[in-house]
Amino acid sequence: MQKYQLIATAAAGVEALVGRELRDLGYQTQVENGRVRFEGSIDDVLRTNLWLRIADRVKIVVGEFEATTFDDLFEQTKALTWEDLLPLDANFPVEGKSHHSVLHNVPSVQAIVKKAIVDRLGTVYHRRTRLPETGATYPLEVAIAKNHVLLTLDTSGSSLFKRGYRKAKGGAPLKENLAAALVTLAHWFPDNPFVDPVCGSGTIPIEAALIGYNIAPGLNREFAVERWVNLVPEGLSDQLRDQAMDTANYDVDLDITGYDIDEKMIEIAKENARAAGLSQAITFKQLAVKDWHTNKINGVLVANPPYGERLSDLDSVRELYRQMGAIYRQMPTWSKYILTADLEFEKYYGATATKRRKLYNGALRTDLFQYWGQKQR
Repeated sequence: MQKYQLIATAAAGVEALVGRELRDLGYQTQVENGRVRFEGSIDDVLRTNLWLRIADRVKIVVGEFEATTFDDLFEQTKALTWEDLLPLDANFPVEGKSHHSVLHNVPSVQAIVKKAIVDRLGTVYHRRTRLPETGATYPLEVAIAKNHVLLTLDTSGSSLFKRGYRKAKGGAPLKENLAAALVTLAHWFPDNPFVDPVCGSGTIPIEAALIGYNIAPGLNREFAVERWVNLVPEGLSDQLRDQAMDTANYDVDLDITGYDIDEKMIEIAKENARAAGLSQAITFKQLAVKDWHTNKINGVLVANPPYGERLSDLDSVRELYRQMGAIYRQMPTWSKYILTADLEFEKYYGATATKRRKLYNGALRTDLFQYWGQKQR
């Protein structure tokens, strides 16, 4: 079966986590800034789209080369065997980006790449007139960095963070794949309690439940590659989805709870959990941070509280941090992971974090403040 050079793209700060995911799935990896390289067949393309929780997209590398002139770009793009990927009727939009390169005019770069592919396919398919582009969409990207050209075919379509279960959201939703990254970084085991004290639309608890039941995060959505009948054998997608469903383990007894002070957000969280098929796995309750107490031990708490950019009153945000510190310091067996863009969080929480990790919520720099618990046996 045809093997492809593949890339799983990732947000800054979580590339290593994506690399670990891929290794756990059995692939050899090369971790780079913003992406992880691996190799696989079209089966692997479908499988990784279904199973990667933290990546943004899975892309096929069509070609790589150095280019400092538009002639270089045109000729080397045209020399690639595009017909191995694109059928005659393929709709292939070309997106572009360029950083620190001679060829910095992105619209021109996109136009040159498009023309080169059209010329190549026109010759191969013996078409003198314009290609029809009436078939399935094959999203292409040309990315140039320091004059190095990377041409890729996006197999995911919509970003992988769009799981398909979020029917409603609040004012500042956390992306699903970043929520999955937070749960992964928390080293939570499904036999321990899990709490999100400011759950909003429920994304973090839902991602925890998906992990706890070993449910493939891509089961509720489609991918661009599934419409590529020239590359995907009939029935392969259904076969891999059936295998993924068989892998899920619903016999695990999960203890996952999400709280929020806003009753409307709790209703939204319940709706999203129902859409994910997890309404029985998670308990959502309206409750303020200051009113929560627990006698449970060895739990994990993961929170994405407001951090100023989302509330006009910074004082109220920092009062929330004080409340968290006052309560959570009385829970020595619990590990606490709190994501915020407020770099003064520790001051108001009242304790120095065991460890801090820089992450990005979209373009916003945030820090994950980690307070490791002392497990009680």
